[in-house]
Amino acid sequence: MALVRAETVQGFQGLPALRQLGLMVGLAASVALGVAVVLWSQQPGYTLLYANLSSKDAGQVIEALQKSGIVFKVDEATGAVMVESSKLQTARMQLAKDGLPEGNAMGFEMLQKDQGFGTSQFIETARFQRALEGELSRTIATLRNVEAARLHLAIPKRSVFLRDRSDPTASVMVDLYSGRTLDDEQIAAIVHLVSSSVPHLKPGNVTVVNQRGDLLSSSNSTDGLAPSSSQFSYNRKLELTYSDRIHQLLDPIIGTGRVRATVNADLDFTVTERTQEFFNPDLPALRSEQISEDETTAGNVASGIPGAVSNQPPQDAGVQQPGAGVDPGAGSRSATAPINSSKHSVRNYELDKTVSHTKLATGTVRRLSIAVVIDNKQELDENDELVSKPWADDELNRFTTLVKEAVGFDVQRGDTVNIVNSAFVALPEAEVIPEPSLLEQPWIWDVARQAAGALGLLIVVFGVLKPVMRSLADKGAQSMQATAMVPAAAAAGGAGGAGVEDRLSLSGANPQQAQLAAPQVSYEQHLDTAKGAVGEDPKRVAQVVRNWVGEDG
Repeated sequence: MALVRAETVQGFQGLPALRQLGLMVGLAASVALGVAVVLWSQQPGYTLLYANLSSKDAGQVIEALQKSGIVFKVDEATGAVMVESSKLQTARMQLAKDGLPEGNAMGFEMLQKDQGFGTSQFIETARFQRALEGELSRTIATLRNVEAARLHLAIPKRSVFLRDRSDPTASVMVDLYSGRTLDDEQIAAIVHLVSSSVPHLKPGNVTVVNQRGDLLSSSNSTDGLAPSSSQFSYNRKLELTYSDRIHQLLDPIIGTGRVRATVNADLDFTVTERTQEFFNPDLPALRSEQISEDETTAGNVASGIPGAVSNQPPQDAGVQQPGAGVDPGAGSRSATAPINSSKHSVRNYELDKTVSHTKLATGTVRRLSIAVVIDNKQELDENDELVSKPWADDELNRFTTLVKEAVGFDVQRGDTVNIVNSAFVALPEAEVIPEPSLLEQPWIWDVARQAAGALGLLIVVFGVLKPVMRSLADKGAQSMQATAMVPAAAAAGGAGGAGVEDRLSLSGANPQQAQLAAPQVSYEQHLDTAKGAVGEDPKRVAQVVRNWVGEDG
C-alpha cells in the first residue's frame, strides 16, 4: 500500500503543472459530486403540512413541531412549513391534539389589545362586533363536518322610535370537508346557535351557505319543511323499529341475511284540542239569596177638608166633650185603616260543573302494512349435499303469527301482513381489490433515491477516481524504474557491451519485470546512485533517458 501510494505521488509529480491543476480540480469536483449524491439519496422527501397559514399560526405550528421532535423545514420562497412525507399524518394528528392551527379568525382577544387614546365609540363597536363574529366562527368550525366557517353580522343601530327599528341579520358560510354534508338538524342547530348569541336576532334572519354556494337554510323552513321533516323522521324511525323486531324473531330461525322485511306505517299527525263543560243537576248548591220586604200603615192619618178642624186630632170616642151631643158616626171615623205589607226573595243556586281541556296525541298509528320475503330453507339431501326447499304452509302461518305479535297487529285498524317464500338470488362475489403496484408503494421512492445515490457513488469511485489513480500509479512506477536503471546503465558502460545489452533488455521489458530485475535497494540509495551517475557521465544518462522517452512516448 505504501509502495502504491508512493508510485501515485511520483506519477502526479511527473505531470506538468497545468495538468496537475486540472487533475486536482477534476478530483475535487468528482468527490463533491459523490458527496452531493450521497446526501441527496439520504435526504427524505418533504410534503406541505398546511397551506395558507398565517404568520401567527405558522409560528405556533413550528413551536409545536419542535416540542414534538418532528423534523421540518421552511420554504424560503413561500414560507410554507414542510415535514417528512412519512410523518405527515403523525404531525397533523399531533397538531390537532394541540388545537393547531387555530385559523385566522380572532375572537375576544381583540379586546385585550391596547386601544389608542381617543378611540371613537364607532371603532369600539366595530371591534366588539368583529370579535363576536370570530368567536361564533370558531364555535361553528368545531362541528365535525365543518372544516372552517365565516360569519358576518349586520347589526343596525337601535332607535328609540319603534317604527324606525330594524332587526339584525347574519350570514354564515361553512367550508365542509370533502364528501360530507349537513343534515337539516345540524343546519337548524347552527341557525339557533347564531340567533341565540346575538340580541334581537331571529332565526329567520340567519342565512347559511356552503362553499359551493348552495343555500342550506330557508325562511320558509320553520313554516312547513321543518315539521314535515320531523314527521317523516319519526315515521321512518317507527318503521325501522317494527322491521328490527321482525328480523330479531325470524333471523335465528331462517338465517341471517335471508329475511327481508318492510313496514309501511300510516300515522296521524293531526293536532286536536277539545274543551268540555259538564253540569250535575243532582248536586245543587245555594250560591246567593236576596230578600226584600215592604210594609205600609194607613190608620190615624189626617183626612177631610183642609182647615182648622181637619188639622186637629180626633177626639177619643169614649170621651164626651161637655155640652156636646153624641154623633152616631163618630165610632166609625175613629177606626184605624188596614196595613199593607209585601215580601220578595231571590235565591241563586250553583250546579256542580266540570271543565276538561283535552289535547289528543299526534303520531298515532292508523294502519300498518307489513311485507316479508323469506328465502328457501337449506337442507341436506341423501347425498349430504345442501339443497334449497320451500317452507311448508304451516311454517309460513307460524311465521305470520310471530310477525303479528311482534308489531301489535290490530284487525280493527285494518293492518295487513303478507309473507312470501321465494328463493333469493345469490349475490355476486365481491371483486378482489388488487394490491397496489410496486411503484405505488410509499417507500419505493426512498429506496430508489438511495439506490441512485449508491450507483452514482460507485460510478464516481470506479469510473473516475480509480482509473485516475491507476494511471498515476503506472506513471509513478515507470518513473521509479527509470531512476533505478540509471546506475545500472552507468555500470554497464564501464563493463562494455554486455551492460548495454542488459540495459536494452531491461528497457524493453514491462515495468513489473523491470521492478523485479532491479536490485532490492531503498529509494534513497537509487536516488544517490542516479545522482552519482549523472555527475560522472551525464551524456550517457541523457542518452538512456532519451531512449526511454522515445520508447514510452
